[in-house]
Amino acid sequence: MSDPHTDRTVSPPSRDPPRGETPIVPKDSIAGRSLIVVVAIMTFLASLTTGAVLLVRAAAGEWQADVAREVTVQVRPASGRDLEADVNAAVAIIRATNGVAGVHAYSKAEAARLLEPWLGTGLVLDDLPMPRLVVVRIAAGARPDLAKLRQALATAVPAASLDDHRGWIDRMRAMAGTVAAGGIILLIMMLVATVLSVTFATRGAMATNRPIIEVLHLIGARNGFIASRFQRHFLMLGLQGGAIGGGAAALVFLVAHAMSAWWTGTAAEDQIGALFGQFSLGLGGYTALVGLVLLIAAVTAFTSRHTVNRTLDAVE
Repeated sequence: MSDPHTDRTVSPPSRDPPRGETPIVPKDSIAGRSLIVVVAIMTFLASLTTGAVLLVRAAAGEWQADVAREVTVQVRPASGRDLEADVNAAVAIIRATNGVAGVHAYSKAEAARLLEPWLGTGLVLDDLPMPRLVVVRIAAGARPDLAKLRQALATAVPAASLDDHRGWIDRMRAMAGTVAAGGIILLIMMLVATVLSVTFATRGAMATNRPIIEVLHLIGARNGFIASRFQRHFLMLGLQGGAIGGGAAALVFLVAHAMSAWWTGTAAEDQIGALFGQFSLGLGGYTALVGLVLLIAAVTAFTSRHTVNRTLDAVE
């Protein structure tokens, strides 16, 4: 339109472009980045603990299965008896037992080699009353009557004794249970530490954004609306931190599995393999790590919402 005094066209006042929604809690802040680091560390430690427990339990299960598939018969030298004849008699009785897949009687030389790690090499053991071992392999799925076999051996070969390794199995089961219990305790402690960290971070964010929260109250915003904004914010922080920590832990297990090939044929392979197996979590193990990441993210979001609701209820 024209101005009658200046005869110049006056354009309408310009309007500022519409602004996007401003979040109640800033997405990028020092406190938020610090919480991501804390959650990542907690998730990393929790994932390592979970993976270690799964590996130990799997290794213990394999050991128990291997030990349960074998029993050992020990034939001791006795005065007035022929040790070789007693060993042959024991082997014959064992082979006649249902459920036995194989029998191996250790010779005197093989028995001597079993003692070399403790007594060294080059020793003359001819004068020592060395017992003879007979290893019995149980067929897969079979359950031979060991009580009947033990009685038959005691009758025919009084110097023979049967060991079904039940003590070893019980000890391995107890070890696996102890490791699992310790891992659960550590996980609970890490979750508690995460909850405390999120609680303090949420209260700090509420204190920083207190004017915005008060204005929202004045215009009629409900506590649930405000809490949902905090919950969404801390859920994303929990997912970011959890993904970083869980991904780092998964990478550690993948690298350890790849490096296990370097230990092949060494003494370390036997020791580490006996405790952790092949460092392979498998699909189930990595699925458990993903579940742990989601659990920590859910705990982070729930803790934030609960803290906001309690704080708002207290100030009303």
